[in-house]
Amino acid sequence: MFGITLILAIREIQRHLLRSFLTTLGIVIGVAAVITMVTLGNGATAAVKKQISSLGSNILMVRPGQRMGPGSGGESPPPFKNADLDAIREQIAGARSVAGQAQAQATGVRNAQNWSTSINGTTNDYLDAQTWPLASGRRFTAAEEQAGKSVCIIGNTIVTNLFQGVDPVGQRFRIGDVSCTVIGVLSTRGQGGFGNDQDDVVIMPLKVVQRRFTGNRDLRSIMVAVDEAYDTKVVQQSLSGLMRERRNLTGAMPDNFNIFDTRQISDAVSGSTKVLTGLLGAVAAVSLIVGGIGIMNIMLVSVTERTREIGIRLAIGALANEVLLQFLVEAVVLSSLGGIIGVLLALVATASLAPVMGVEFLFDPFINLVAFGFSALIGVVFGYFPARRAAALNPIDALRHE
Repeated sequence: MFGITLILAIREIQRHLLRSFLTTLGIVIGVAAVITMVTLGNGATAAVKKQISSLGSNILMVRPGQRMGPGSGGESPPPFKNADLDAIREQIAGARSVAGQAQAQATGVRNAQNWSTSINGTTNDYLDAQTWPLASGRRFTAAEEQAGKSVCIIGNTIVTNLFQGVDPVGQRFRIGDVSCTVIGVLSTRGQGGFGNDQDDVVIMPLKVVQRRFTGNRDLRSIMVAVDEAYDTKVVQQSLSGLMRERRNLTGAMPDNFNIFDTRQISDAVSGSTKVLTGLLGAVAAVSLIVGGIGIMNIMLVSVTERTREIGIRLAIGALANEVLLQFLVEAVVLSSLGGIIGVLLALVATASLAPVMGVEFLFDPFINLVAFGFSALIGVVFGYFPARRAAALNPIDALRHE
């Protein structure tokens, strides 16, 4: 019985192809919009996670706090010193690598080329903490770090803009007022979690940056890589206690420093992205409701057009449930066809938009099945009333209909 009903439904749809297509257009747009929004949202979430994870896994970033309030004279919090690095290495269990950073901006010049970039004064511990291998060359020697030699490790953006096809290892160029020898090239990282180009950097020994660029022994930040065997939260609490002790903060005095956990940042940003993705998907799903209303409207028109046909079927012995099933199957077939077309359209749209938006195309079978199933459910919900109306017709009145 169901097979025959399905064949009759398909034949009825074929009789009015244009009307059937326009009827399902709302479902097509709704399904395509929901899948596209959710798929691109998942790709954006994955991209954000990847960018933030490029900062390193299990990383704690320690930075001085903001300028103190009026009660403290409006003074800036004291900067970190090299002695703070030694204290963290010696007293914090679970600190795998500890790297201080002194940063500056300068223009690199080589031959007729120049490029404005950032200088990061640090140690080999910074590369260990971020698990950032070199593409070529070598890292700093202990003697170079201790003496603050004018050597540097550069990112791929510097190679592209200053050396232009020449192997930079062993070459010299000027960064600010300092002549620097390139000893290594970092592997390519691309865009960072905060939209910055991670390859646009010159890494130099900490002491030479403090001496020649910043003019002091201050550290802008301290990066602490936590061993996988330790709980990051516990290490963070120990680190906070040590910093308060070294900065003479007692009792209820507020912290004048901040500790950022890259994993917490990643979770927070990813959670916000998922909420926005869900909101966009919910907004797009409204068009599915609109499409369902369109199906109900056309099915009511179809019942009116076929009133006499329904009366004949009822008069020769068709059951009311069989008439209801026929019209209900027609509505479900219409919505399901719209769902299939919408899924195919969404695949094309997401595959085309993902590269443009710079996100990864992540095919999610679950959301595709859910969107298609919801479109079929729309056919059942909005097709039931017209089908029920057709099944409730009086055969005699139906036969009299012109």
